[in-house]
Amino acid sequence: MRYIRYAFLAALAIVLVIVALANRASVTLNTLPEGLAGFPGLGWLGQSIELPLYIVIFGGIVVGLLVGFVWEWLREHKHRAEAASKQAEVKKLERELKRTQAERDKDKDEVLALLDQAS
Repeated sequence: MRYIRYAFLAALAIVLVIVALANRASVTLNTLPEGLAGFPGLGWLGQSIELPLYIVIFGGIVVGLLVGFVWEWLREHKHRAEAASKQAEVKKLERELKRTQAERDKDKDEVLALLDQAS
């Protein structure tokens, strides 16, 4: 199974290198459209930068993955909080059970107490 994963990663790396080599041309990346950048007060937002196309493509993929991961992490917060509270409740009940067993077995012989705990 490990070799299949390595083969898949190698094939993915080859595909990414081929895409990068095929898209080396520079493109202008603008933060605002030309018409909107001319409005008063929005000029400072109108930035542009020249980048190779493959960086724009891969950057878009990375940003999309990061947004998806953060969105999913925020969406699952309630499930993680519920699991943490259930785990804390289990630990509390385990401590209470040990304390109750210790009180129950304090007058018993040690051998009998050990036998009760084993069963």
